[in-house]
Amino acid sequence: MSSISTARPVLVHRGLVLNYVTLGYNSLEGLIAIAAGLAAGSIALVGFGLDSLIEVSASLAALWRLYRDRDERHRARVERSTLRIIGILFLALAAYVAFDATQALYTRTPPDESLVGIILAAVSLAVMPLLARAKRRVALALNSGALVAESRQTLFCTYLSAILLAGLVLNAAVGWWWADPAAGYVLVFYAGREVGEIFSVHQE
Repeated sequence: MSSISTARPVLVHRGLVLNYVTLGYNSLEGLIAIAAGLAAGSIALVGFGLDSLIEVSASLAALWRLYRDRDERHRARVERSTLRIIGILFLALAAYVAFDATQALYTRTPPDESLVGIILAAVSLAVMPLLARAKRRVALALNSGALVAESRQTLFCTYLSAILLAGLVLNAAVGWWWADPAAGYVLVFYAGREVGEIFSVHQE
């Protein structure tokens, strides 16, 4: 019994460190992506930056959950609140990207090439899976559905990185301007699927 009680604080500390790393990386990633996306007129790149800021909010919610882990009486309530917050954040992302992608297709506005965006997406494609995997291990060990959902949000950033990279490269290489908003729609699809999974966990 003592070994379990000793292990839990260690797991919580590991989760805190991982979420602080995620918080720092996504803050920088979000600022760079939004600035580069606005400069290039890239819907997918701006959406990627907003997802990074949403991931910052999700990390803050996860930090709140971890800091309240010692309080067994309120742990379940914090779990439910954290899941609800992450689900709402996913909905906000999907709504924004769907609106901007539709507007880009309607106005037929081509984005400029963005080397910064391509490099950023490639780096995130390497970093995000490592963070997501490590956070998921901690979440499962703590038996926390909220932290599992937050680790899925980090993994979702990997999918966004791949989608973004494909859209930016296709636009730069062959001039397929529509690949950018199309990538945005794929992003919306995955966001909607994640929302469904998060709220299904919330209802259990």
